[in-house]
Amino acid sequence: MVVTVGFFDGVHLGHRRVLRSLLERGEQVAVITFWPHPRVVLQQDAHSLALLNTREEKMARLQGLGINDIRCLDFTPEMSRLSAEEFIRDILVGEFGCTELVLGHDNRLGCDGLCTEDIAQLARKMGLGVEVVPSFQYKDIGVSSTRIRQAIFEGDVALAAELLGYRYPLSGIVVRGHRLGRTIGFPTANIKPSFPLKAVPGNGVYAVDVIVNGKKFKGMTNIGTRPTVGDNLETVIETNIFDFDEDIYGMEITVEFIDRVRNEKKFASLEELAGQLKIDKHRCYGYN
Repeated sequence: MVVTVGFFDGVHLGHRRVLRSLLERGEQVAVITFWPHPRVVLQQDAHSLALLNTREEKMARLQGLGINDIRCLDFTPEMSRLSAEEFIRDILVGEFGCTELVLGHDNRLGCDGLCTEDIAQLARKMGLGVEVVPSFQYKDIGVSSTRIRQAIFEGDVALAAELLGYRYPLSGIVVRGHRLGRTIGFPTANIKPSFPLKAVPGNGVYAVDVIVNGKKFKGMTNIGTRPTVGDNLETVIETNIFDFDEDIYGMEITVEFIDRVRNEKKFASLEELAGQLKIDKHRCYGYN
């Protein structure tokens, strides 16, 4: 059994290089991943943790790449205390019959903080075949979950999509808002994220695709504190779905971010805001 191990947050282009190497090793291959994130269990700055995928999204992405054998282990305090040697011996070999290990360039296993090369040497001493996959560069950018999160927080969702290999999605339940958008001709679906740990793009107006009941619509999403209509300190996510007029309160919808149209801005009046939204909508229709 050929195995690769990791959290695989985002299942991005760098991960895909590792997974391609895994699939090239033969038919008996498996991905070992974890849930929840180790930082949640270890309480290491868990309050600032932001993930690129929910568990379900990650599993679907892995399956979509042709990985049929995915073992999602429950990451527990007990597991966190295993050394790299114990993890390889007791879990990879003992539980899953691993004979060969495919490692990414920055793989970490065990509580002893070994670097990838040390892990590779240890695995070889234990009789395993080992392949270390080099880091992946995209347009001179090192692809990593951390770099993608940075792009998302900065509002550069177009770059995030390039590094991920797909448009970044955010799902949530449509909740009732103040309904001010309807009064100026731009009704919005106010979204409460279904997964609180999911990374939310930085404030601004975005061109998006919106998936409602399996159907895809064009739209634009504003993320921010709505400075024109009040001193709201809470960040809200509100989406105007183009050519759509249905009651979707209480439903879950998914927004896929294409590009940022502009930064958030305070306008002198609702009329001025409405005028800018017309310009924003015209720009959003230009995205495929």
